[in-house]
Amino acid sequence: MTVHCVIPDVQAKAGNDFTYLSYVGKYIAEKKPDVVVNIGDFADMPSLSSYDRGKKSFEGRSYTQDLDAAVEAMASLTRPIFLEQQRLKVNKQKQWNPRMILTLGNHEERINRAIEEDRKLDGLISIDDLPYHSWEVYPFLEIITVDGVNYSHFFTSGVMNRPCTSARQMLVKKHMSCVQGHVQTMDIATDYKADGSTITGLFAGCCYEHDEEYLTRQGNNYFRGIHFLYEVHDGSFYHHAISLKYLKEKYS
Repeated sequence: MTVHCVIPDVQAKAGNDFTYLSYVGKYIAEKKPDVVVNIGDFADMPSLSSYDRGKKSFEGRSYTQDLDAAVEAMASLTRPIFLEQQRLKVNKQKQWNPRMILTLGNHEERINRAIEEDRKLDGLISIDDLPYHSWEVYPFLEIITVDGVNYSHFFTSGVMNRPCTSARQMLVKKHMSCVQGHVQTMDIATDYKADGSTITGLFAGCCYEHDEEYLTRQGNNYFRGIHFLYEVHDGSFYHHAISLKYLKEKYS
């Protein structure tokens, strides 16, 4: 049986303070999970957004700023992990080398979409520009299965491939344990197999401190944190959510 850590959407963008990600990294280094899954939309990439292109709010954005923010955020997250690995090696203690998986989200997919819309960008920008070189990177909407748990940025339903709208729907449609990001709301649903073991659907929420301008004050009231899945085996696990508020109080 293994332990998985799930990091929901970070949506790193210029101007954000990423100190909180160092707390996430410290907690991961302290607990030493076997698998760390970054569920996607780690980088926000607002300069490539089609949602508000042409609006006043779009002014001042740049691709370089987007990449710089992602680099800063990733360094804040992974530095405590790499330092702990180095400490264990120097002290000749049991090594800890978690499998680190990143499933690309729709915000990272903005890069490929921009290239598709303007072929002049081909060779000038790329997913490889993102600071994800320490991770196993999987394309947008590809499903990676680890210990029977399926991970993707989101799971689709129906012939139109729309995102599942709830953890219960995802569980009913996929009939397997599935974990996704993409939406801010945390949602969890569990069902039982004939042998008494469980399958679970989890919407992971988000892992950032900022509020989104397009949401109302009520809309910005959602879970912010990470998840640990314990005793993971054949899709069955026990779930523990850890809030950013708790991590900030623990490490700041």
